[in-house]
Amino acid sequence: MIEYEGFPGRVGRTFAGSEPWWPPRASAAGKPNIVIVLADDVGFSDLGCYGSEIPTPHLDALAGQGVQWTNFHVTPMCSPTRAALLTGVNPHLTGVGHVSNSDPGFPGYTGEISRDALTAAEIFRDAGWATFAVGKWHLTKDSDMSDAGPRHAWPLQRGFDRFYGFLEAFTNFHHPHRLVEDNHTVEVDRYPDGYYLTDDLTDRATAMIRQLRASAPDRPFFLYFAHGAAHAPLQAKAADIAAHRGAYDAGWDVIRERRHRRQIELGLLPEGTPLPPRDAEPGDDVPAWDSLGGDERRLFARYMEVYAAMITGIDASVGRLRAVLAELGELEDTVFVFTSDNGGSREGEERGTTQYFRTLLSKNSGHDREDLAADLARIDLVGGPRTLPHYPRGWAAVSNTPFRLYKINTHAGGHSVPLLLSWPAGPYPPGLRDQWAFVTDLLPTLLDLTRVEAAEGLPRTGVSLEVPLREAAAAHGHTEQYFELGGNRGFYRDGWEVVTRHRPLTPFGDHEWELYDQRADRVQLDDLAAGRPELVAELAAAWEKAARENRVYPLDEGSRLRYLLRPPWHADSGPVRLTPDLHTLERWRSLQLVQWRSFTIEAEIAEPGEGVLVAHGDQGGGYVLYVADGELVFALNAYGVMHELRAGAVPERTARVEVGAPGGWLWDVTVLADGRERASATGLPMLAAMSPFEGIDIGIDRRSPVSWDLYEVYGPFPFTGALAAVTYTPGPFAPDAGQNFLEIVREIGLRYE
Repeated sequence: MIEYEGFPGRVGRTFAGSEPWWPPRASAAGKPNIVIVLADDVGFSDLGCYGSEIPTPHLDALAGQGVQWTNFHVTPMCSPTRAALLTGVNPHLTGVGHVSNSDPGFPGYTGEISRDALTAAEIFRDAGWATFAVGKWHLTKDSDMSDAGPRHAWPLQRGFDRFYGFLEAFTNFHHPHRLVEDNHTVEVDRYPDGYYLTDDLTDRATAMIRQLRASAPDRPFFLYFAHGAAHAPLQAKAADIAAHRGAYDAGWDVIRERRHRRQIELGLLPEGTPLPPRDAEPGDDVPAWDSLGGDERRLFARYMEVYAAMITGIDASVGRLRAVLAELGELEDTVFVFTSDNGGSREGEERGTTQYFRTLLSKNSGHDREDLAADLARIDLVGGPRTLPHYPRGWAAVSNTPFRLYKINTHAGGHSVPLLLSWPAGPYPPGLRDQWAFVTDLLPTLLDLTRVEAAEGLPRTGVSLEVPLREAAAAHGHTEQYFELGGNRGFYRDGWEVVTRHRPLTPFGDHEWELYDQRADRVQLDDLAAGRPELVAELAAAWEKAARENRVYPLDEGSRLRYLLRPPWHADSGPVRLTPDLHTLERWRSLQLVQWRSFTIEAEIAEPGEGVLVAHGDQGGGYVLYVADGELVFALNAYGVMHELRAGAVPERTARVEVGAPGGWLWDVTVLADGRERASATGLPMLAAMSPFEGIDIGIDRRSPVSWDLYEVYGPFPFTGALAAVTYTPGPFAPDAGQNFLEIVREIGLRYE
C-alpha cells in the first residue's frame, strides 16, 4: 500500500500499488462554469448600471439578466480583498492584512495566503473543474517574484491549472514590465505597436476556454479574471480615450451630482438619500472644481477621460467573454460574477500626476517633486505609453459616489463596490438586492450554487448569499464584520457601524470612533457617537475581539516600519555579475542593488560596439548607459525629466558608473571609461519608492524604454559589440535611509500604540 499526500487541501489516501498513482478527480459533469471578473480600483458608481455616465452596455446587460447588489462590501485595499474572495476567510487570518509589498514578520501580514486557507481554485479543481487565472495576482510577496522563487504562493501552486498575467500590484498597460505565463516569465523585448494589456488578457482567457473545450467538451471551468484596470497608471487605447473627450469638462462636482441623481432614479439608493458635501478632512480634502484654474481643469479632465476609457476596456472585455460563452452554448449555464477590489483610489492626491512614482515619492519622502507645469506640457501624452498618470482624488470621490472617502479608508467609500451575479439557468429572479454583504460571502455562495463540499481549512467566515438570491427580501446571515487597513478601523453589526479615520503617528483610542445607523444613513453623514456612548463601547469591544481572533495586531501606527522590516534571509545584497544571456532581472531583486544607497555598475566590454550596455527602469523612471554615434552616454530619467551625462569616446574595455547617495534623496553620478573619469553630476534626483519599476537589462533596453528619444531611433537598441558582463556592487546606504534608523522608527511607532 502506498500513502499519497496530494495537493494542499486534498485528503491523502491509501491505494493498492496496482492502481494508477494519480488520484482521479471528482466528477463535475452537469455543473456550471464559474467566471469571476474582478476590477481594480473601480468604485461604486463607475458602471452605467450604478449611475455612471460611462457607457458599459455589457456590464449593464449582465446586471439586467442577473442580480445587482447595492450594499456589497470588500476590504479597502487590493491584496486583502483578493485573499478574502479566493478563500472566504477574513484577510488578516489568511496572512494578507495589507498589500503583498512588505513582510514585517507578523502572522496577519505575511503577504501571501496561508497554506491552511484553501483557495477556490484548490477546491474546484479537486471537485473536477478546470481552473484558470488571468490578470493581476498580487498575492505573492515581492521578494518571492524572481525566477528563483520560491513559487509556493504563485497561482499554479494555489490551485490554478493555468495562469497568464502579472504577479505585481500594477503594471504598464502598453508595455507591461513583467508578464508571467504559468510558472515562467514571458520573455518580451518589444511589444507590438497598439498592444494593450486588457485586450491581451482577454485573448488569453478566451483561448484557455476554447483550448479546454477542444479536449474536454463537458468539463466545467473556473475562471478568475483579475483586471489590472483601472489601477494606475491610467492608460488606454487612443480611440477609447477620444470617445470620452470633453465628457468631464464640467468637473467633479457636477459629475458627482449627476451620478447621485441617477442612482436614486435607478433605485440603488432610497429616495431622499442625500449627497454628502465634498470630502473636507485635511489630507483627504477635495477643492471645488470652480476654484481651479483653467489649465488645471483642462488637465484634470483629461485624466478622467483616460480613466473612463479604461472602464470602457473592462466592459468590452466582459462582452467578449460573454460572446465566447454564447458561441459555445454555455452562457446560460455559467455563473458570472463581477465586482471590484476596493473603492476609487486617492493615490493621485490633490492634483493628480503624469508620473505615478513621482507622486508616491513626494508623498512618502516629504520632498515635494510635484510639477504641474511639466504635467501640463505632457497633456497630449496622457493615456499613452510615455506617461504613468493618475487622477486627482476629486475624481476618486466621483468614483465612490455617494459615499465618503476612498481606497485605504474604512469609511464606506473605501469598501463599497459593485456586485453583479448572473446565472440564467439558475433559479434566481433577477433584480436588485439591498442586503449588507461582504466579499468573504462569495466563495460560500459558489459552493452552495454548485453543491460542492470543500475540505476543512481556516474557518470560512463568509455566509452564502443563496437565500437572498432566491428571495429578494430575505435576510442575509452575515450580520457582523470587522474592517482594518493601515490603522483605520471599522465594525459592522446588524445595521450599525463604527469607523475611524486614523491619522498616522497619532494615538489610537476609543476617541476615534464614529457611529452610524447604516439603515437610515447609508452615506455616513450623521455621527451618533456622542449620543450613544454605550453602543460605541459595545461595537468597539466587538472590533477588539474580532481583531485578536483574526491576527489584526499589531496595528500600523504610520511610522512606515512595515516597509523597513524584512526577514533575516533578506540579507543585504552583495555584488552580482550579470551576463547578456540573462533576461530581465526581476524588479524587486534589482531594486535591492540600488535603493537608497550608493552603488557601482561596471560593464566589461569584450568587443566595442554601439547600443545599450545596461538599462534599469522605464518611462516612469530609470537610467541607461549606452553607446551611440561614437559616444558613451549615461541618461537618468527622473520621473519624466531627462538628465544626460555625455562621457566622450567609446571605451575599449570597461565602462563604469559610480553612484553616491549623500542623503536628501539625491544621487551623485560619475561616469568612467577604461578607468578614466569622463563626466559627473551632483544632486540628481534619487529614484525610490517602486522606481525603477522594470528590472535590470544587460545589453538591451527591453519593453518600456528609459529614454523615449533613444527608443524612437533605435528601439530596444541591442549592443552590437560583445559584452562579457555587467557587475553591480551595492555600497553603503544613504545617511538618511530608513535602514539606518530601524530602532528609532520602531521607538517612534511605540509612542502611538
